[in-house]
Amino acid sequence: MTAGTTGMDWVEPGSPEEHREEVTGDFVKTFGAPPGGVWSAPGRVNLIGEHLDYNGGPVLPFAIDHRTMAAVSPRSDGRVRLRSRQHERGWEGSATSARPEDVEPWCRYPVGVHWAMRSMGWEVPGFDAVIDGCVPSGSGLSSSAALTCAVAVALHDLAGGRRLGSSGTDADEDRRVLAEACVRAENDFAGAPTGGMDQSVVLRARPGHALLLDCRDFQGEHVRLPGDAELLIVDTRAQHALTDGQYGGRREACERASAELGRSLTEISPGELDDELPRLPDAELRGVVRHVVSETQRVHAVVEQLREGSWSRIGELLAASHASMRDDFVISTPELDLVVDSAVAAGALGARMTGGGFGGSAVVVCPERRRPDIAASIHEAFARAGYRAPGLLAVQAGAAAHKVTPPTSHPSHPTPVRPPDG
Repeated sequence: MTAGTTGMDWVEPGSPEEHREEVTGDFVKTFGAPPGGVWSAPGRVNLIGEHLDYNGGPVLPFAIDHRTMAAVSPRSDGRVRLRSRQHERGWEGSATSARPEDVEPWCRYPVGVHWAMRSMGWEVPGFDAVIDGCVPSGSGLSSSAALTCAVAVALHDLAGGRRLGSSGTDADEDRRVLAEACVRAENDFAGAPTGGMDQSVVLRARPGHALLLDCRDFQGEHVRLPGDAELLIVDTRAQHALTDGQYGGRREACERASAELGRSLTEISPGELDDELPRLPDAELRGVVRHVVSETQRVHAVVEQLREGSWSRIGELLAASHASMRDDFVISTPELDLVVDSAVAAGALGARMTGGGFGGSAVVVCPERRRPDIAASIHEAFARAGYRAPGLLAVQAGAAAHKVTPPTSHPSHPTPVRPPDG
C-alpha cells in the first residue's frame, strides 16, 4: 500500500490453506471426526449487465478470490446438521421433511440445495457441515451463491455425481444443472429472488476471465480480462437484502413491462424505443425498459473492447451503466454514487455499482499501480460525507467452486468433478 492508505478497511480474502485448516478444525470440534472434504466457492462481481439475467439478456460476471468454505461429511440417516463460523445459531433436522419456516434463515440456503438437488434427480445423502463465509454478506457480491454452490458441489461429489438420467461424465452439463438447483434453492426455499447469473459464474468461472453469459439458454463464453488495469471493489456497507422486496419490485416491473409490450425487453433494439415507450402506462416501466435495452448494448460493447486487449476505452460505458441504474432503474444510493464520482475524479478508468442495488458494492477499474491512491480518495470522500468507512477489496478474477482437499479413498467420497474449462 502507498502512503495515505493506512487506517483504511481493506477486506482481505485470507489464505485458502488457513481457512481450510480452520474450518476443518471447527468441524472436528463440532462433530468429533474429520470431514469428508472441504469445498470452496467464490463470490462474484458483475462487470456489466445489471438486472439482465432474469430478463434473458447478456451479463459479464467474474468470480473473485474471496470465497466460502464448506467442510462436509455425508450421513446415512437423511439428517442435516449445520454450523457456521459467522452465525451463532445452527440447525439440524430431517433433510427430507424440512420446511423453510422451520429452518434457521441462513440454513435455508444449504438445506434448500439438498431439497432442490433431490427433487432434480440426484441421490444426495444427509450431511454434516461447517461453513466459513469469507464473502462479505449484504455487499452485493453474492455471498448466498457462494454458500449454495459450495454445498452443491460438495453434495454432488459425495453422491458420486449420480443423477437420474445422467451419465455423470459430462462435467459442464452437471455444472449447469447444479446452477439450476442452486437457483431453485434460493428462489423457492430461501425466498430470495435470483436470476441465475450468480450461480452460473460461481460454478463455471475461469481464473483471469469474465464469463459472457447468455441468460436465455445460459450458454457461456470466457472473455480474458486484460492485465493493464487493477480491480477494486468498494463495499459501501449500505446493507441490502434480496428478501426485502426492493429487488423483487424491479423484477416485477420488468415482467409487467414485458407483458404490456408483448415481448422480451432484451429483444427491443435502441431504435425501437421511441415507438415502444409511449405504449407503457407509467414512468417506472418506461425507465426499466430504457435500462434493459441500453444495458444490453453496453455489455456487447464492453466485451468488444476487452477482446481488443485493453480496459482504456470502457470508462464511458461503465459510467453510462451506472447513470442508467441511478436514473432509469432507480437502484443506486448516495453511497454508491459517491464511490463512482470520487473514483473517476481520482483517475479511475471507470466505475459503476454492481449487484442488485439499494446498497452493496461498486466495481472500480484502476490504472496499474493506482489502486491504493484511488482507494484512499474514496475513503476520504466517505469520511467527508459522514458515511461509515467503506470496505475495500483488491480482487482478481478467480476460479469456480471446487474441492480444496485431496480426494479420500473412502468409497463415499469419490474424486470430485473439477470446474470445466468451457
